[in-house]
Amino acid sequence: MTFFKFTPLALSLALSASAALAAGHMVGGVKEMNTPAGTVLANADGMTLYTFDNDTTGQSNCNGGCATNWPPLMAEDGAHDHEAFTVITRDDGTHQWAYNGEALYLWVGDTNPGDISGDGVNGVWHIAQP
Repeated sequence: MTFFKFTPLALSLALSASAALAAGHMVGGVKEMNTPAGTVLANADGMTLYTFDNDTTGQSNCNGGCATNWPPLMAEDGAHDHEAFTVITRDDGTHQWAYNGEALYLWVGDTNPGDISGDGVNGVWHIAQP
């Protein structure tokens, strides 16, 4: 018979992961939120996430000034793929979250959780939906 011994750190990490799942969080703090446009993906603060038509699967093409207006949803060091969420490498070597191969971004024009003002900007930005 095998017994597992949980250290305080291991127990704390397990409880934190359970709490995040109970709160509806996915990887990278991403969660689902209801908005006037329906259910969207949002960051941990409730800010709507977007995708960019000019990206290619697994690659962000929004850099420089584009990334100033459309900040990428950055992945922390050591983050790894999980189900539909993948970590992609940006041109500058940093890491960003993608959902179903599409890089995820915030929009500087959204000021409150649940805002969706970036949807349809220039015909190439769209709400990320689960």
